[in-house]
Amino acid sequence: MSAATSPDIAPAPAATGEKRFAVAQLDEIPPTPCPCGQARRAFKEPWNTLASVHLTDISVDSKLHYHKKMTEIYVVLEGEGYLEADGERIPLKPMTSIMIRPGCVHRAVGNLRIINVPMPPFDPADEFEV
Repeated sequence: MSAATSPDIAPAPAATGEKRFAVAQLDEIPPTPCPCGQARRAFKEPWNTLASVHLTDISVDSKLHYHKKMTEIYVVLEGEGYLEADGERIPLKPMTSIMIRPGCVHRAVGNLRIINVPMPPFDPADEFEV
């Protein structure tokens, strides 16, 4: 069976012109304060139940926090610092990636720019400062 006829591939968009993709220019999204610094959050629309993507600038005075439902994946783009996760200190440098599971008390510290992929998409009601 070819990819064009596979039952696992969604059908073509409806005649309304609905698209099956979304595009975000992360550096053009206004920043929002978060426990780790400033986040530019994309793909947070109500129809999206999979994941959001954040371009986050970490501050040196970030706050410990955790999430009850959300898993996060950090990818360090620039800078150096560390992640404090459940009392452990993990060094961070460009191209380091770390998965943070629900319940893990964490914060990133340093002058860092990261991509954060929260799954499910970020929900402010699921952010608890310690």
